[in-house]
Amino acid sequence: MSTGPESPQPPQDPQQPYGQQPPPGAQQPYGQQPPPGYGQPMYVPGPAPMRPEDEKLWAIGAHLGPLVLGIIAPLVVWLVFKDRSAFLDRSGKEALNMQLSYLIYFLVAGFSILLLVGLLLLPVVGVAWLVLMIVATVKVSSFEDYRYPLIFRFIK
Repeated sequence: MSTGPESPQPPQDPQQPYGQQPPPGAQQPYGQQPPPGYGQPMYVPGPAPMRPEDEKLWAIGAHLGPLVLGIIAPLVVWLVFKDRSAFLDRSGKEALNMQLSYLIYFLVAGFSILLLVGLLLLPVVGVAWLVLMIVATVKVSSFEDYRYPLIFRFIK
């Protein structure tokens, strides 16, 4: 005893060998529709682009972070965000190059204390370091690239 109509069998196409799919765009025979999403590329997540507010925040952190964390702050910002934002790539490299250069300047000024020149040179290097970091922070907060003067470009 049957409780409802039986589903008709899809018509067989004698011209098409068993197991082959019709060309793309062709109407598939009834009952042979692929599941939804079949044949579409799988989504592979990559680094998501950053919002401008986040870029500005991290760029400021790369330039002012050395007041607290030293050379670690621009290094971390550059390594973590260089693939997600071209602006942070440039800002992080510039801040890291500045910190490396001023580390050398501080060492030279510190050793020159033995010649008494360092007594004058060390405060000048310290004030220049602080002022240039503040200027760079103001520039990157308005999304301008800032190039520190008189630094070595270790990371290009």
